[in-house]
This record gives sequence, C-alpha cells and structure tokens, in this order.
Amino acid sequence: MSVYVKESAKDMAEGLSNMETAMIADYNHFMYKDSENHATMRYEYATGFEVTFGSKYIKICERRGSVLAFVVNVENDKKFKLGDILKPAGYNAPARNKARGNILKGGYPINWTGPLYL
Repeated sequence: MSVYVKESAKDMAEGLSNMETAMIADYNHFMYKDSENHATMRYEYATGFEVTFGSKYIKICERRGSVLAFVVNVENDKKFKLGDILKPAGYNAPARNKARGNILKGGYPINWTGPLYL
C-alpha cells in the first residue's frame, strides 16, 4: 500500500514534514497489529528519521541507516526542480533517472520504504 500526499507546501521544512507524516501513516498501516512489540516498532519508526542536508540534496534515512529518499535542495539543477523526490541509487547518491514527486507541489504517492519504483 502507499499513501498519497495531496498537500502542497510553503517551504522545504513543511514539505519534508508532509512526506514523513505520509510515510509514518503507511508504516502504521503495514504494522496494523495491536501488540506491545508492534507499538514499539511503530514508535521507533516514527521517531527514527534522520535528515541530512548536503550541498545538493537532502538525504532522509531511517534509524538503522537505510536511505529512504533524496530531495533536491538546489534551484540550479540541470534536470530536476527544487523539492523533487529521488529514489536512492546507493547510500550517498540518488537515482537521477526520474523524479518520483515534489514535496513542494504535493500530489505524489509514497511508501514507508520511500518513493515508489517507476
């Protein structure tokens, strides 16, 4: 299942918050069972995002170090717009084949594991 982010955002911080909220909602649906262990896992996922700002991209990771997504953080990229969501190609680089959505414009689907495959 994936969650569809409808809302646009005024700035990057709000856009990142909208994306993380959708990812948490998708994870909660994935971990639907009501047990103490699942509640702990839901809490750890919801509080475990690590956001790193680089010179061109914002990298979103989970607590265990897996990269979930990259977001373009410059206006002068030759191929992508500010706020475009990119799937990770590896730990330090995004896949630059196609944007999976834009956190400023909204209107994109996302999973708890990150942007969808093409």
